[in-house]
Amino acid sequence: MENVKKKDLERQIEDLILAMAKDPKNIANYHALSKLYLELQDYDKVMSVLESLLTLEPNDVEALIGMGTMWFYERDFRKSLSYYNKALEINPKNYLIYYNIGNVFAEWKNFSKALFYYNRAIDLCSSNPEIYNAIALLYQDFEEYVESRAYYEKALSLDPENITALVDMGNVCFKLFDYAKALELYKRVFALNPDNKIVAICIGNTLTLMKEREKAYNYFEKALKMEGDNYKAYICYSIALSEFREYDIAIEMYKRAIELQPKEANAYLLLANLYTNLNRLDDAMVLYKEVLKFAPNDALTYMFMGNAHYLKGEIEKAIAAYRAAIKIEPDNDEHKLVYIQVMDEYIDKKRNGEIEESESA
Repeated sequence: MENVKKKDLERQIEDLILAMAKDPKNIANYHALSKLYLELQDYDKVMSVLESLLTLEPNDVEALIGMGTMWFYERDFRKSLSYYNKALEINPKNYLIYYNIGNVFAEWKNFSKALFYYNRAIDLCSSNPEIYNAIALLYQDFEEYVESRAYYEKALSLDPENITALVDMGNVCFKLFDYAKALELYKRVFALNPDNKIVAICIGNTLTLMKEREKAYNYFEKALKMEGDNYKAYICYSIALSEFREYDIAIEMYKRAIELQPKEANAYLLLANLYTNLNRLDDAMVLYKEVLKFAPNDALTYMFMGNAHYLKGEIEKAIAAYRAAIKIEPDNDEHKLVYIQVMDEYIDKKRNGEIEESESA
């Protein structure tokens, strides 16, 4: 089916190119051609067509917005903003321009300006759910979850089957510890899209925190059978298994995740932390050292390693690990606090003769 659609798009493109050769100043053909290339996800050609159009008609607002959006996708936000601003000069009543400028400032983490432009977009078009979604996501990014939830609710009142709003509001409810509401939202998504692997994992995570052991496992098993990478599914399943004290199976799940992505630190660190909690400190240390082979500048690994050394009574080695973490992230106050606390304890023990001079880092 995909091949049929692609061939149909290619045929339409050929027809349009022929029409443009006969009538090179027909603006409508340029717009139509750029949209066809956009459907093919051929963004370079989209930009090429829009640039040609702007040569013919420099004040074409739709083309200016299109170019701004293309540069936004390329993450060149300054170029993106320059096109949006030019479009705004020509048509200051177009809500879509304000919405897109809000997206640029959201990417720059400029909360006040992003919110200003989103609200201006609402003034011009109060019925578009995507604007409310964008504001909700903005509040979510700044961890203002109560406000975020209110905007997602508004978006869903306008579009009850908006997958993005349903998932994101579920995530916000999860952050607010409203697991029942999060579960309801995730299940609404799953009913609309039963092959959504991420949502199946989210449901499993939520059921875990609701202490619904068998139901949680059922959704993790569903996720593992779906197409796509199982790395996250294995990790979340492992966390659930640990929560229900099925440590041996959790360890095996973590090992499967490591096999899938041997250069990703997350599964190593989670398994090592589980080993630490089980007082298998030597096993944990092996994994921390393994991570540092492919991620030598990971401050968190050094912190975890320091904790393991501390639990083994190897205070000087713990201090050395904490120092390594602080060297990598000198502005991390949490790392500094742990280091200072352990250092003060070490000094007190040293003064009291509780630490032998032979101990070395």
